[in-house]
Amino acid sequence: MRAAQQNLERIAERRFARTVMLLIVLGFGLVMLAGISALAVMLRGEEQTTLVDHTYQVERQATGIRLALEEMRSARRGFVLGLRKDSGASYPAAAAKLFKSIDGVAGLTRDNPVQQRNAEQVRRMASSLDILFRQSMGPSPQRSDKAEVERQILAGKVEAVAMRMLAEERRLLAERSASREGSVQLFYAVLAFTGVLLALVALGSVWVIRRYTGELVVSRAELRNLNENLEEAVTERTVDLQRANDEIQRFAYIVSHDLRSPLVNVMGFTAELEAAIAPLQGLIEKVDERDPALVSEEMRLAVREDLPEAVGFIRTSTQKMDRLINAILRLSREGRRTITPEQLDLGAIAHGVIDGLRHRIDELGVEATVSDQLPDMISDRLAIEQILSNLVENAVKYLKPGRPGEIRISGRREHGRVLLQIADNGRGIDPRDHERVFDLFRRSGEQDQPGEGIGLAHVRALAYRLGGTISVESELGNGATFTVNLPANFAGERTA
Repeated sequence: MRAAQQNLERIAERRFARTVMLLIVLGFGLVMLAGISALAVMLRGEEQTTLVDHTYQVERQATGIRLALEEMRSARRGFVLGLRKDSGASYPAAAAKLFKSIDGVAGLTRDNPVQQRNAEQVRRMASSLDILFRQSMGPSPQRSDKAEVERQILAGKVEAVAMRMLAEERRLLAERSASREGSVQLFYAVLAFTGVLLALVALGSVWVIRRYTGELVVSRAELRNLNENLEEAVTERTVDLQRANDEIQRFAYIVSHDLRSPLVNVMGFTAELEAAIAPLQGLIEKVDERDPALVSEEMRLAVREDLPEAVGFIRTSTQKMDRLINAILRLSREGRRTITPEQLDLGAIAHGVIDGLRHRIDELGVEATVSDQLPDMISDRLAIEQILSNLVENAVKYLKPGRPGEIRISGRREHGRVLLQIADNGRGIDPRDHERVFDLFRRSGEQDQPGEGIGLAHVRALAYRLGGTISVESELGNGATFTVNLPANFAGERTA
């Protein structure tokens, strides 16, 4: 019931976390969208401002047409009436100003067909008016009333077109100013909306952070209590395990000694049986020579074949039993040995192990290499030597026929641990047997090499005593890599 409730609580917590995450992502997405919208509105406002400034420029040019036209009239009137001596010189400047303003309007309104037509019309009329004005100021001027009326009418038309152009620009100015005002208002509205979104997201984030912070404080307090209790529980459990281990070791030692006594008797009686076979065979042979009828074929086979074969089987079995008992005793003694941590040079230890097996390595043509990057560590020297020696000896023993042997010892330090790797290119281990090979008296693959299956079990026991583990990665036919994971600074075993 409690497990089901905890499962439901975990599901609810995950749903809540997903919902919060979705809302936060949605909130930040809306804020980003609002920011992009504000940027777009701002760019639109800048565009409207540019158009308003453009309209003002066109207005100035259109107003310049009217002013230049008035200057032309004044200059001509002064010249005709003789009121100003420089009127003849000022008229061309006024005319040039008129045509410059017309060109200015035409250049600024290339995208406005209406103004383009107006500019073309005013240019034609201004050209005609300029001709009429210059004729009236020439050596033989035309100063009839009809000509004067024609000039005034044409000047009025020029001014009317200029006013029409000015009115068009003022209309555009009103539209563009209104559009700019709308863009500014929209910009402020988007900014306000963005501010509200930011406030909501900030409040939501603060709420979520406070909620999780509160839960984190509570969880940390609970974890602290659990750690304190756990440390006590681990200490008690370690003491219990140590006692159980000591008891098992004592039991193994006692059992091994108790087994050795009857085994010695069996081996002694087997030797006596073996010694009695020879005279018995001699007796059978003498009787067979004197009176063959007294000895049956079964008796002959029993004395000559069955009895020696049975004694041989007994001897082989007792020898194997003796080796197994010795292995148990060795493991028991190793378990009782005091671990003594000291500063170790793994490179020197690895080279010492290789040198200890040098004769067998050279005989088989094995290439054994030791990495020059092996880290130093603090641990038990004898245990490390036995671990490396067993693993390298196994690698030499289980080479793949027809393939030059290679053995590599390497290592590195990670997170306060030392990882020792012994790799070979031998026959390999079936993945199904990766755990089995570390069991006592269990072996894997073809049993064509001597051994009782205690080497890797001994290695694992030593690794455990040093606070580490051992694992293997291998496939049949592709070699094996044994990895020993040990603490870089072993402080020693806890005692009860």
